[in-house]
Amino acid sequence: MTSTKSPDDVATATTIDPDVVAERLEQLVGQVVTDAGAALSVPLALLGDRLGLFTALAERGPATSADLADRTGLVERYVREWLLAMATAGYVTVDTGADPDGTADRVRYRLEPEQVEAFTNPDSPGYVAGALQNITAMTRALDRITEAFRTGEGMGWHEHHEDLFLGTERFFRPGYLAHLTSSWIPALTGIEDRLRAGGRVADVGCGLGASTVIMAEAYPASTFVGVDYHDTSITLARRRAEEAGVSDRATFRTAGAGELDGTYDLITFFDCLHDMPDPLGALRAARASLTEGGSVMLVEPMSWDTLAEAINPLGRLLAGASLLVCLPSGLSTEPAYGLGNQAGPTRTRELAREAGFAEARIAASTEMNLVYELRG
Repeated sequence: MTSTKSPDDVATATTIDPDVVAERLEQLVGQVVTDAGAALSVPLALLGDRLGLFTALAERGPATSADLADRTGLVERYVREWLLAMATAGYVTVDTGADPDGTADRVRYRLEPEQVEAFTNPDSPGYVAGALQNITAMTRALDRITEAFRTGEGMGWHEHHEDLFLGTERFFRPGYLAHLTSSWIPALTGIEDRLRAGGRVADVGCGLGASTVIMAEAYPASTFVGVDYHDTSITLARRRAEEAGVSDRATFRTAGAGELDGTYDLITFFDCLHDMPDPLGALRAARASLTEGGSVMLVEPMSWDTLAEAINPLGRLLAGASLLVCLPSGLSTEPAYGLGNQAGPTRTRELAREAGFAEARIAASTEMNLVYELRG
């Protein structure tokens, strides 16, 4: 049927008030300016981490740029600009008792207790230095990911800058320290009793071994093996175990997720299954390697089943990380599942059942993670 509306009618119906457009544009530009400033704050804060600037402020108290340069052996002019950038970001605080209206080279800066925790305490659940290192490393892959949009090819985990491996350990370790042995393992069916008595655990995709070492420290009667295909990470994991004094019961080997050796009471995947090109194969191998009554503990980044649920600040961060790291890793080799870190609880449980598990439940959660128990 032919429309009875004239072109003028259609134009009038779809025209947006220019004042509304201008207001929305101004808001959007303001958001981009805010986001761009935040984006610059991340690598600049990483500079402070690398150069010991946060630590020097935390340990020796308020300082001018000259004081801080003297403490760290750095050039004052660069330190002065860094302090200004960090003050505008809210990462350091202007010492209000020391001429805050003075010139930049005379102002003193300090760290509030929460800033000390966030930037200098690696055991704190609020420690963010790993995130700074992680995110800066991710953006180094931008040229590769640009080309991947055209070719559909992936980018393996091992192909990233080494800061990604180190930053990932620093980012996830505080959360594991806070929750792994205090709430996650106790939430599994009968597993903590087995580990206290002396069980066998495989930590698949162990990376630098933070999760493996934490478990080995908590359950000295059990034995642990960390498995990862990335040989450089395995070398560092062995060093971490030796430094922690648990190398007698925590060993590591370079192997794929489907290459488990023997049977285990507990098999863990910490923030890694979604990165694997063959997550189904990895879960099938885990199920075949479980002892009777054993469990798989699958720790995954927080995700949601619907777009509406995912549109939040954490979802924004995780979706960006997924695009730069997780999805390309999952597409790097066949069968190239390409799950990404936002597969969602429903898809994750479906994958577990497809792998042969009779039970796939969310056993625990935090703001950052969902912890699944897979059994049967």
